[in-house]
Amino acid sequence: EDLEIPERFDYQRIISLGAEAREKLTRVRPKTLGQASRISGINPSDVQILMVYMGR
Repeated sequence: EDLEIPERFDYQRIISLGAEAREKLTRVRPKTLGQASRISGINPSDVQILMVYMGR
């Protein structure tokens, strides 16, 4: 929830995320996984994928 996402994180390189999720995350630029999880159209599996790519 409080795990910070790097400011310049490149969501476009995560091909496991759907196109909609990549677009929304790139546009909104959430600061934490908690913020990302509350974006409309971002589902729990998208958040899990982010955690894997961030090394958690």
